[in-house]
Formats: sequence, structure tokens, C-alpha cells
Amino acid sequence: MNPLATELNKTIERISPEVYSLLSECGKRLFWPRGILFQSAQAKEKAHRFNATIGEATEGKAPMALPSIAKALGDISTADALRYAPAQGKPELRKAWREKLLEENPTLRDKVFGDPIVTSAITHGLSMVGDLFVDPNDRIVMPDMLWDNYLLNFETRLCAHIDTYQSYDSKGLFNVSALQAALASGPKNEKIVVLLNFPNNPTGYVPGRAEVEGIRAALLAAADAGKRLVVVTDDAYFGLVYDDHALPESIFGFLANIHRSILTIKLDAATKELFVWGLRCGFLTFAPPPVEEADALLAALEKKAMSAIRAVLSNAPAISQSIVLKALRSKTIAAERAEKLAILRGRAIRVNEVVARPEYRSSWDVYPFNAGYFMCIKVKGVSAEALRVYLLDRYGIGVIALGETDLRIAFSSLEEGDVEPLFATLHQAVTELRSAGSS
Repeated sequence: MNPLATELNKTIERISPEVYSLLSECGKRLFWPRGILFQSAQAKEKAHRFNATIGEATEGKAPMALPSIAKALGDISTADALRYAPAQGKPELRKAWREKLLEENPTLRDKVFGDPIVTSAITHGLSMVGDLFVDPNDRIVMPDMLWDNYLLNFETRLCAHIDTYQSYDSKGLFNVSALQAALASGPKNEKIVVLLNFPNNPTGYVPGRAEVEGIRAALLAAADAGKRLVVVTDDAYFGLVYDDHALPESIFGFLANIHRSILTIKLDAATKELFVWGLRCGFLTFAPPPVEEADALLAALEKKAMSAIRAVLSNAPAISQSIVLKALRSKTIAAERAEKLAILRGRAIRVNEVVARPEYRSSWDVYPFNAGYFMCIKVKGVSAEALRVYLLDRYGIGVIALGETDLRIAFSSLEEGDVEPLFATLHQAVTELRSAGSS
């Protein structure tokens, strides 16, 4: 093992043996090299005469830019758009996103957490979590209504085991007791990665405060019983909440620093929060267990995270970071986001009105939804995949089939006036397929 990795490991183990025990074998090997980037960073501070360290071409003091590229940048300077960003992200953006977290999550204000590390959106953040903490055959606990990319990342890529539990109880609330049972199974001193995704993809649900307190209690009970937990909050659709039941802030603040055997990680992104899907600008934020040298622990974990970034993509795109930072500094961004949220809320309300009509009860049940981009129905009497293909071929309507019975509908991409005809046609298609099957 590289001596720099050994040094980081010793720091982590000295401050928190529990966190050290959570690292994967890959995570233990990761280190921040004292190579090109390390030496270039030193030169940036001290090389006041000539700086011949980094592989960028310059003219004068600016990046060497092609005019056809420069003119496409608008009011983003070539330096902000074209230079390499630090592996952990632009410091101004990290600071601005941290300020955003504190403003929007009151529960987080008295908690200890690191500066957000810039990722190439949430999928990259999940990959980093895997590299740092997941070994083959590790157990990843999450609800059964899940985003299929979790399977690709954790099972296909890393050979871990995803262990699901029923998402909702008989009252249509988050199934805290099922989570508790899933955590209680397995060996006593087991390492578990617990993934919580609110608003949920595919169902579009955010639990209320009582459910969140139940989740917190379940995690604490598991840790008290000897489990070692990496708790990951996937907050991809954060802020897109449409009713008063839903917790108005991230669950991350309720789970940060709660137990010596729980490391909490927040994944979020400008992707959906600022409606910039293609910019691929996201963040990974560590909240350590309650330890005395939290800053040193966070610094060691950040170096390992930087190593994971450096090895795979070097750094997230500078132009994306610059655009997001410019938006966060805008005086009008709050009003702009509120306007778009109102549009999505109107669509969600309309879906809720239409999908629950009595005449549709014979065709589907509705999963709880109050947030995000999506909602799900459980179709009756026909295969979800057969219905999906029939809708596409006969009516030119696209929806997503999930398993044998479930359909995901992205109301985020429907105009409000599209909602009623879509569900009317869906009901008609169910009826026609049933008739064809019985004839």
C-alpha cells in the first residue's frame, strides 16, 4: 500500500476506528498523490515568475482559446470555462453550495459536516460511495421502489448485494418497521450501506417528520446493536415538494453526527434543483460521527474522495461549475426557482386529482406521491410491460414499466392539460388489453 494511503488510514483509524472499518479495500488504498496536481497547486501559490507545471496552453495570462469556442461562452470568461478545476471542485462553488445547504436545511445548522465536494452529478457520487465503502458481497439496504441505476452501480459494477424492503406500509407511509427489520437481519457487527432517496425515484414521495424520526430511531437502534452504517441520502430532487406532509428539508440534517458507528453522506446536485440536467454538476458531503477531531477526519476522507475523482475523471467540468456558481450568486434565482416549482406543483396537483377518480379504481392503485418528478401506479389485470408497449404502439404514449405491475409516469414532462387525456387513455388501454386477453 502506498505510504500516503497508510498515513490517511492511520489518521482515520486513530480518530474513528468505526469509520476506518467502513472503508472498502479500495477505499483504504486511495490517497491523494504528491504528483502533478499537488505540485501544480504549490506552484500556483508560489511561482510568481514562471509557472511551467500544468498542462494548459496559455497566451498572456489567459487560456489559449479558439475564437469559435470563446464566442460560444457568452459572459463566462475563458478562464472560468476552460481551465482545469481542482479535483474537489472550485472553492467558491463549494462555499456557495454549503451556504445553500445551511439556508435550506435549518436542522443542519448545528451539525458538523464537510464542505461539499463537487462531483459529475449524483451518479458519479454514487460511484464514489461505492469505491470508498463497498466491497463485493456487502449489503446495500434500500426500499424496493428504487432507481435502476443503483443496481447497475452497486450490484453489477461492485458485486455487492442490494437487500430491499417494502417501501410503504398499509397506511401509505414510509415503512419504518420494514427498514428496522432489514437492518436487524444479518451478522451483529455487519457493515451496511443504507440508501435513502427522497423525493423517491420512481414514486415521488417524501416522508413526514414522524416517519423521519422513525427512520432515525431505526438507524440508531441498529448502531446500538453493533451494526456499522454508511447512510447515504440521495437528494436528487430536493426542494420539489408539493404538500404539507412532506419534510421540507433534507433528512441528512436529522442523521448527521448521530452515532459513533454511523457515517452520513449527502448526495445532491444542481441537476434537478436548478434544472440543468446536462451540466452534470453535483456534490458529495460527509457528516462524520461525533468525534473530537472532526476536521482532521473530514480532511482525510476528502483526500480519499479527491483520489477517487482524480482516478476516474480528474475533475468535474469547469464550465458547469462556473455556470452553477453564477446562478447561485444571482439575486433573482430564488424567484426563478419558485416560479418553476409552482408549475411542477400545479402538474402534481392535477395528477392527484385525475389519477384517483373512482372510474379508474378498477385499472390501478396509486402509490403515495407528494414531490419530485414522478408518480407510480400499480396496474390491475394486465402486465405493466405489455401495457407500456401497447400504449406506445397504439397511442404514441411513453411511460416506464417497473417489474410486472408498476408504471412510472413523469409528470415533470407533461403539461398540465396533458394529464387528463393521458390517464383517460391509459385506463382505456388497460380495458382493451383485458378484453383482448379474455376473448
